[in-house]
Amino acid sequence: MPRQPELFPRATPAATASARAPLAERMRPRTLDEFVGQEHLLGPGRVLRDMLDGGQVESLILWGPPGTGKTTLAHLLAQAGGAREARFSAVLQGVKELREIIQEARDELERGGRPTVLFVDEIHRFNKAQQDAFLPHVEAGTVTLIGATTENPSFEVIAPLLSRTRVLVLEPLGPDAIGAIVDRALADADRGLGRDQLTLTPEARAFLIAHADGDARIAFGTLELAARVARARRTRTLDLPVLEEAAQQRALRYDKAGEEHYNVISAFIKSLRGSDPDAALYWMMRMLEAGEDPLFIARRMVIFAAEDVGNAEPQALQVAVAAKDAVHFVGLPEGRIPLAQAATFLATCPKSNASYTAMLAAAEDARREGALPVPLHIRNAPTPLMKGLGYGAGYEYPHDHPDAVVEQEYLPERLAGRRYYEPTERGREREIGERLRAWRAQRSQGSKSRPR
Repeated sequence: MPRQPELFPRATPAATASARAPLAERMRPRTLDEFVGQEHLLGPGRVLRDMLDGGQVESLILWGPPGTGKTTLAHLLAQAGGAREARFSAVLQGVKELREIIQEARDELERGGRPTVLFVDEIHRFNKAQQDAFLPHVEAGTVTLIGATTENPSFEVIAPLLSRTRVLVLEPLGPDAIGAIVDRALADADRGLGRDQLTLTPEARAFLIAHADGDARIAFGTLELAARVARARRTRTLDLPVLEEAAQQRALRYDKAGEEHYNVISAFIKSLRGSDPDAALYWMMRMLEAGEDPLFIARRMVIFAAEDVGNAEPQALQVAVAAKDAVHFVGLPEGRIPLAQAATFLATCPKSNASYTAMLAAAEDARREGALPVPLHIRNAPTPLMKGLGYGAGYEYPHDHPDAVVEQEYLPERLAGRRYYEPTERGREREIGERLRAWRAQRSQGSKSRPR
């Protein structure tokens, strides 16, 4: 009986060896042309593009989320500079191994060999004393340091090391970039999944892009597992059920443009604005159950607190920011609890967009009127020359007057008397409005009683 052709052909020995590595490692860009994303650093005339094109590498800290290309960029930079590449993990290695790498770099330079680029992954894992060990070698030029971190270097990297390096910020990969690397992995027969001749449906592709959330490693890992699921099911079609099983996550509806994502966040914000805590909680949990980044939800609540609650309840902004910090600190699933508290608080707050509309009106005047001069009486006068020119002349110090209120114009002359902020009668703004009206009346009375 003739042997039936296999649905997934056996790999050649060479391909089998390559296939032992995860898809993310196999598909790691080998050249700049294969690198996708980070256009703000790699576009024409940008800092990393200039380094790569010129072959001149300086010490850097690459700060960005996981799966955005930090390790790959370090390799490409070392390659462009013709340097030896030494990799060092702050998780797996210590100062002893670092000394050995430094000695090898020093010996190489003394032999007239190539310079060394030292790539330190997760540099934030080193404590301050351990980071001190890099300083003399970076300063002496023994190694060019490229550190990678997912944490803010301002807090996690010592100041002397920061002063000797340039910090470059990597951004999460956008949907187009994730889509491009997924398509390349499916098409590449040598390093990717091209031999399997898989077809990714548009709905599954959109779900995979959303699930990756800007992380190329997640995209590759999920795609590779989906290929195994398809192999087990004897199919070449990667549809939404296959991707859901690979991701171990049920998908909400996502279309190619991501419209449902924006529909749901819009429903959440409108529920908060409409003072409906029940609807707000439902839409929030819809997003979290679909794998939405909780910090995205928290950021939108921070904006909402200032834009839609405003001074009707000034504490709203504090609650929203605290929820953002809390979910960042504890993560999921517990992070849902402070998010729920913030959502219900914001939904039940009195609402006012008076400060937001005041901001827009002031911005419009700033654009329309241009750079109007600051009135002389409220200019600072730190030098005799400036005092002689009238800077600060006639300024009335409010604390020298009853209630710290004085009849004095602070706007440019062309905008004198303009009002942007008009508090509502809701919540705390009722009190703010009463105070403003009293002050305005007091200033007006002072202006009338002043001798002319």
